[in-house]
Amino acid sequence: MTDPGRDSSDPPASSRDAEEAAAGLTPPEPSAAEMIGTALGSAARRAGIDPDTEQTTGHMVWQVIGGWRGVMESVLPLLIFVVTYTTTQQLLLALGLSVGIAAVFAIVRLAMKSPPVAAFSGLIAAVIAAGLPLFTGRAEDQFVIGFITNIVYGLAFLVSALVRWPIIGIIVGFLVGEGVAWRQDARKRRTFAWLSAAWAGLFLLRLGFQLPFYFEGDVATLGTVKLIMGLPLFAALLATTWLVTRRLYVDRG
Repeated sequence: MTDPGRDSSDPPASSRDAEEAAAGLTPPEPSAAEMIGTALGSAARRAGIDPDTEQTTGHMVWQVIGGWRGVMESVLPLLIFVVTYTTTQQLLLALGLSVGIAAVFAIVRLAMKSPPVAAFSGLIAAVIAAGLPLFTGRAEDQFVIGFITNIVYGLAFLVSALVRWPIIGIIVGFLVGEGVAWRQDARKRRTFAWLSAAWAGLFLLRLGFQLPFYFEGDVATLGTVKLIMGLPLFAALLATTWLVTRRLYVDRG
């Protein structure tokens, strides 16, 4: 049906839309990489990684891991599980205490007005990790979810580097406001690929060191190795990534 308010000489709406898009009047639809990059960049800023703020590397790392509360939330549930199980051999008690301390942290976060997702994420992770050993009766199965996480993250970072869309580059590009323009710079592209490969190495290295103790059923050593290769190595690689990336953009306007 013809629109009476439109002159017959006007081009159809679809043609006008195409012309406007071609002329740059209508913004193009964002690509998948751009949408992923925007989401990752926003998440990084919420975590405290913001290149536009003046902060030391140590302050940035401390903010990302959540300060002392973040350290306690990361370490205590696993530490309590390992110590309780190795001293009592009571799986239910060890799992109960581990989930219980995670619940305490969730309540504290809620009391401090943290978003519900942030407040309950640690508790949900603890409950999921406890589910498999409750079903199998094997204490070492408490670490299986961590193995899966390391595999997924390790492969994601590795594949992204191999296909020349390194995850670190996508995150940094949207943090500094250049999108995916860094792909035109060989130095940046190469650096981001190596950084992404380093993150892949961290996750896969954790897996390689921990799996032998899992198959041996050595819960004490497995837990100790996981703690040592957890937050300390994460913080060290995060600091390295931050320093290398800031060096790349030291002259940016």
